[in-house]
Amino acid sequence: MIARITPAPLSGTVPAIASKSVAHRLIIAAALADRPTHVLCNTTCDDIEATAGCLEALGARVEAVADGFMVTPVAAESDRPHAPTLDCKESGSTFRFMLPVACALGSEAIFTGAERLGQRPITALTDELFAAGCDFDGIGGFPLRTHGRMRPGRFQLPGDVSSQFISGIMLAAPIFGHLTEILVTGRIESKPYVNLTIQVLKSFGVRIETERIALADGTQGTLFTVPDVVYRSPGTVQVEGDWSNAAFWLCAGAMGGSPVCVDGLSLTSAQGDRNILAALSRFGAGVRRSTDAATIQPDKLVGFEMSAQDIPDLVPIVAAVAALADGTTVIRDCKRLRMKESDRVATVTDTLSRLGADISIDEDSIVVRGKPQLEGGEVDAHNDHRIAMMAAIAATRCAGEVTIRGAEAVNKSYPLFFTHYRQLGGQVSFEEGRSWHQSTATCCI
Repeated sequence: MIARITPAPLSGTVPAIASKSVAHRLIIAAALADRPTHVLCNTTCDDIEATAGCLEALGARVEAVADGFMVTPVAAESDRPHAPTLDCKESGSTFRFMLPVACALGSEAIFTGAERLGQRPITALTDELFAAGCDFDGIGGFPLRTHGRMRPGRFQLPGDVSSQFISGIMLAAPIFGHLTEILVTGRIESKPYVNLTIQVLKSFGVRIETERIALADGTQGTLFTVPDVVYRSPGTVQVEGDWSNAAFWLCAGAMGGSPVCVDGLSLTSAQGDRNILAALSRFGAGVRRSTDAATIQPDKLVGFEMSAQDIPDLVPIVAAVAALADGTTVIRDCKRLRMKESDRVATVTDTLSRLGADISIDEDSIVVRGKPQLEGGEVDAHNDHRIAMMAAIAATRCAGEVTIRGAEAVNKSYPLFFTHYRQLGGQVSFEEGRSWHQSTATCCI
C-alpha cells in the first residue's frame, strides 16, 4: 500500500491503543492459569493476534469478545494437540515468549514466522533451554522444531542481548510449580520490559523476588527468583494504554504548532517508553500530565545527547524530532536496533535523509543536525511499522508531499494509525502498490 501525505499540522486528542507489550504477557499468563480470564483490551493488532494464535495452537482458547478476549487455559496434556505449529508471523515478542512456554509444556512444537524473525539472535535462549533438557532442529531459521520438556532450576542469561529472553523464562516458570531462578549477568538492556513482566505475573499471584548479587568474576548480577506457585487467574485484567505508539502523537505535538493529547495512558506505567515525556521535556517541549492523559505543547526545540539502551523503540520518532530541533542530537547505544523488524540504525537514517534531514551514523550512534523544515519525497517503510509511522509524522513538517511505500506495515502494531492520523488533521490518501527495498539502506552512513 502506498500512502501519499500532503503536509499538514496535527492537533487535538486521540485515544491510546492497547499496549501490545502488556497484551502479550497478560494473554500468555491467562492461557496458563487455573481458570478462564477476561482480558479487557480495547484494540488488537497483528502481533497480539500472533500470540493468541500460538496459544490456541497449544490448546488454549482465545476468543475475541466486544471488549477484548476471553481466554480459556491450555488443556490438560492428554488433550493438547500433537506437534502443533506456532506461527509467530513477524512478532519477536511472540517467538521469544512462546518458545520457553512451549518447552515448559513439553510440546513437540514447530515454530514458523517471517524470514527476518527467524534470523534474529536466539542462541542465548536456546542454549539455556538445551541445558534444561530440550533439543531443537533448525536454529537460525524457520521452521524450528522443539523436542523434550524444559526442567526447572537456575537459568543464566546475559543482560545485553534481549530482555525478552528473561521475560520468556519468567512467563514459563510458573508452569513448573517449582522454584526457578534466572541469573542475569551484566547490565539488563530494556529493563523496564522485565519489570512489566514482573508486574503481570504479580497480577496472577506470582511474586518474583529480585536481588543484586556478586558474581565469581567480581562483577554484579541480578537474580530473579520465581516461587513454587502456579498462575492464579484474577478473573478480569486490563491491558493499559500503549506508550510506545502514543509517542508518535506526542512527538507530533512537539514538532507542530498546536498541542496534541493522548488519553487512556497510565502515568505510573512500568512501560519504559513512558520516558518519551522526559525526552520531549529535554528537547524543550511543554509537557502536561493529568490522571490518564499526556499533552505535548510545541515550543523551541534544542538537541541533546541521549542513550537508547532502555528505550530502543523510541529511537525512530525521537530522531524525527531531532531532525527539526536546533543544534545536534546524538542518540547513543543503538547497536540492538540493527536486529529489529529492519536494521533501524540504517532505515531510520535512510528514511529521514530521503526526506531532507541531516542525519548520519557514527558506529552505534545516530547523529542528527536539526533543520527548520524537511523537504519531502518518497520513502519505503522497509516492512517496519515504526519506520512507516516515523515517516508519516515527519511528513507533517515537510515542504512537499511525502510518499510512503509499504505503509501497511503499521498493521503490525497499530492498524488504526492512519485513522487517528486523519482524526488529528493529517491529510493522507492511499493506493495499491508494491514497496521497494534498497539492497542496503546506507546512503548516508
